[in-house]
Amino acid sequence: MDLRIFTEPQQGATYDDLLAVARATEDLGFDAFFRSDHYLSMGSGDGLPGPTDAWTTLAGLARETSRIRLGTLVSSATFRHPGVLAIQVAQVDQMSGGRVELGLGTGWYAEEHAAYGIPFPDKRFGLFTEQLEVVTGLWGTPVGERFDYAGEHYTLTNSPALPKPVQASPLDPSRAGVPLIVGGLGPRKTPALAARFASEFNLTFPPLDVVGEKLETVREACRAIGRDPQTLTMSAALVLAGGKDDAEVDRRSAAIGRDPEEVRAVGIAGTPTAMVDRLGTLAEQGITRVYLQVLDLQDLDHLELVASEVMPQVR
Repeated sequence: MDLRIFTEPQQGATYDDLLAVARATEDLGFDAFFRSDHYLSMGSGDGLPGPTDAWTTLAGLARETSRIRLGTLVSSATFRHPGVLAIQVAQVDQMSGGRVELGLGTGWYAEEHAAYGIPFPDKRFGLFTEQLEVVTGLWGTPVGERFDYAGEHYTLTNSPALPKPVQASPLDPSRAGVPLIVGGLGPRKTPALAARFASEFNLTFPPLDVVGEKLETVREACRAIGRDPQTLTMSAALVLAGGKDDAEVDRRSAAIGRDPEEVRAVGIAGTPTAMVDRLGTLAEQGITRVYLQVLDLQDLDHLELVASEVMPQVR
């Protein structure tokens, strides 16, 4: 089981806060540091000192870390033109020496779009699909050749399709590309896109009783296009609230504004034994990678507990 750290900086974090968590992520042996891609806090928090841009942050972390994977869970298709996104991600991949992954989705938070003047069309799935086609098309075009694209939402003409990521595409090693993460709980459209474009399918905060069912849906989508489902990594993102004893679990749950019993029911929460058991249940359903949503970025002892008491038992 791969364990990755997943942060929500829009709730209130500086770059230095994120750097401290990323360095702890690397030093403690976790596989990756990921962050959300949002521009507005959610809930009752004030979000101070304000949002940090996901790809600007990851560019900085690319130069200040050396081992961990870096990525978004997930970038919104509404935020950036796919040509610009392809350049940004390729550049950060170069800056990191080939450690970047791109999670991409349709976007859902209407309020952040209104707050910063970002268009938010009612129907976004076609836009999302075209972004995947454009980004992978730009990266996959051989150096010296040109890329053209004519869709309903985007048109690219005579593009040199540069720069390229350092990495090779997981789906076609003869072409450049970075691992793409597509996820969701939808019954048909999202699994079909994951089967077509992604190296990883992610369930973000899924009801635990539907995990196996949702994974089988994306496996069926793979088989429908002749893809081996075993080539698609299956992952889940769940809130983290662990402690060496129940009192510490309760304290950490309260610190993130969550009811301890609710967190124990839906997340990776409880004592180390409880967390190992929950990860084991996910593994039995086919999950091989878990993103641990860390909401208190000042509590680095939380990460140390998982690294020392949980990680050795699930790897």
